[in-house]
Amino acid sequence: MGDIFVIAEHRNGKIRDVTVEMLQKAAALARDLSKSVKAVVLAGPDQPFADTLAKWADQVLVFEEEKLKTYNSDLYTGILAALVQEYQPFITLMGHTSWGMDYAPALAVRTGYPLTTDATDILLEDGHPQVIRQMYSGKLFSRVSFSPSQGYMITVRPGAFKGTEAIHKAGEVVDQNLPENLQKPRREFLEFEDTAAGDVDITQADLLVSVGRGVGEADNIATVQELADLLGGTLSCSRPVVDKNWLPKYHQVGTSGKSVKPKVYLALGISGAFQHVAGITGASCVIAVNKDKKAPIFRVADYGIAADLFTVVEALKEKAKSG
Repeated sequence: MGDIFVIAEHRNGKIRDVTVEMLQKAAALARDLSKSVKAVVLAGPDQPFADTLAKWADQVLVFEEEKLKTYNSDLYTGILAALVQEYQPFITLMGHTSWGMDYAPALAVRTGYPLTTDATDILLEDGHPQVIRQMYSGKLFSRVSFSPSQGYMITVRPGAFKGTEAIHKAGEVVDQNLPENLQKPRREFLEFEDTAAGDVDITQADLLVSVGRGVGEADNIATVQELADLLGGTLSCSRPVVDKNWLPKYHQVGTSGKSVKPKVYLALGISGAFQHVAGITGASCVIAVNKDKKAPIFRVADYGIAADLFTVVEALKEKAKSG
């Protein structure tokens, strides 16, 4: 059986977090399977991603061509299909992102490898992978097994695994040539436009101060914003706050918003619906404040305060000011 492949993603000159998260999970699987981790990156000649990826992988397979500077599913499918045929990896990990959801099904068809998508965890059973997936917007978890195969393909949900620290390997960088029979792509990249872009990126915050329905009304969000500013954190929210147009969509945490992985997640007046909880599984520490002692958020919180959120907010603001 072959090794573990991780297909790297990059955007606007930076490696995306999901790549590091997959590499750390791949390292854990590789230890259990006595295999090595190979990162695969398709990039332009002026995008030096290989040295960065070598910190997490035993080997980095690099395709560098001007036409690979931006993502194109036709090129990715053709190049990766040829690479999989050559190396025959045991597990291939791809991000469950707009990229991965675009090319992964075609790649699975081209290679004949079974594919499962949107993994929140990957387990091993008798040396073969099994995948944990969420169903019904996170209300249920399913455990998916594969039919026996030479290799398996999995797309991984961003934020499902922690990817905070480099493993500090010194992976070998191996330049690759494009396949000789690579077909001309049917699509052409014009420009990148992030429709979810806003003033802040909650996925990059170490401290999130998140507000829910319990804030009561739009005018009350200002006092929570003040607390976030005093603590050096970023304001985020649950879906009801966005639905009421109290905050823009790019602040939303959850299955219909963004998955986050801050060091501290302060949930203020958030009930803890499963859609929201699914978005904070990557948080290192969850602190919940809700006057309802039976609020579901307390089931996933590391620390809980059953009190009015404004009492706690004012106390924290005074402490921060004096601190």
